[in-house]
Amino acid sequence: MTHPTTAAAILDSMGKAGARLDHIGACEAGAGNISVSIRQTPADLDDFFPEVSSIDLPVQVPGLAGWTFFVTGSGSRLREIGEDPTANVSVIIVDDGGTTATWRTSPRRTFVRPTSEFNSHLGVHEDQVTRRGLDFQAVIHAQPPYLVQLSHIPALRNDEAFNRAVLRWEPETIVQLPGGIKVLGFMVPGSEELGLNNVEALRDHQIVLWSKHGLMVRSDDSPLAAVDKVEYVETGAMYEYRNLAIGGTGEGLLAEEGHRVVEAFGVDTDLF
Repeated sequence: MTHPTTAAAILDSMGKAGARLDHIGACEAGAGNISVSIRQTPADLDDFFPEVSSIDLPVQVPGLAGWTFFVTGSGSRLREIGEDPTANVSVIIVDDGGTTATWRTSPRRTFVRPTSEFNSHLGVHEDQVTRRGLDFQAVIHAQPPYLVQLSHIPALRNDEAFNRAVLRWEPETIVQLPGGIKVLGFMVPGSEELGLNNVEALRDHQIVLWSKHGLMVRSDDSPLAAVDKVEYVETGAMYEYRNLAIGGTGEGLLAEEGHRVVEAFGVDTDLF
């Protein structure tokens, strides 16, 4: 898949991602946030974000000097990005040294600052860019209700049990997410502890679960592609929740059946 390269295309994908997250109930009110990093600054930025100022970054990211970020505003409703993108999104271009940035905004801006969880986003972007040599990445935090509900069950709050519970209901899920979900215990939102553990978790996974809170997902393709991954695992969590509601009598895919799917599609995984 070719990632979007213009401000118009990036904002369009962010809008579609926000609408889809709202449809599955994963971004109530101002919950959830989206960021996009791109190495080459889009030529059409002035068309959307004509106002220029400076901003201090919440964490130092020297490896992202010169990079451009599209990021949702603190308290912005993700469902409203598509209707009015420049009211809910701003652009940050990282300065040399990675401690400050140029902040590009629109006169339509409805927020005071970028999302309070931008520190977690920046950490993931820098780690992925420096390790993998990316030109583009989308990172999303959302709060899908079935996945979060399952994270409140102590017996499921570990990698093995949680992945077994969620991945066993549809054959497509393991094909789409061969690495499964990395499960973190509860950590205070926006904290340094969460930020550091989140970066490490996303090195080997596309999705990390923040227990009793939400998740973060990354994609090299687009914000909407990131949401596609969320939909697969949220659907699996919905099946698991419903199965628990009827007494846990559904068997889901057996280990042998899951292994047959893995072999048939050539999936590189150790989860089945």
